[in-house]
Amino acid sequence: MSFKFEQLDVWNMSLDYSDSIYELAEKLPESERFNLKSQITRAATSISLNIAEGSTGQSDPEQSRFLSMAIRSLIETVACQRLITRRKYVSEKALMEHLDLQAQELAKRLHAFRRSLTKSSRFIGEEQPAYGTDQL
Repeated sequence: MSFKFEQLDVWNMSLDYSDSIYELAEKLPESERFNLKSQITRAATSISLNIAEGSTGQSDPEQSRFLSMAIRSLIETVACQRLITRRKYVSEKALMEHLDLQAQELAKRLHAFRRSLTKSSRFIGEEQPAYGTDQL
């Protein structure tokens, strides 16, 4: 048995990104163990968790709300990446570029998924029948 979220490409992408973030976090100095390391791994984990939690919602607007939270968590990880780069905690340029590409692609996919839900649920409720004046 698999859950709905396990079938989502965006969820699987978020797992790959999270794995990369954990790889980055392991390279941080011990002095950042309770600050940036903790913050970036929690934010990366939150992306996948919000996608999963949103997939069990009762409506597209509910799933859209959780995707919005996943996007915010993704932005948080990118901000942490920028702090790590600025402070020169990790000098592996290839790793940092790879993370940026992963983050950009994941952001595109999350936004597209969210837009597709917004378009399909613009009007919630029953359609109103069209009444003509000749039927009165």
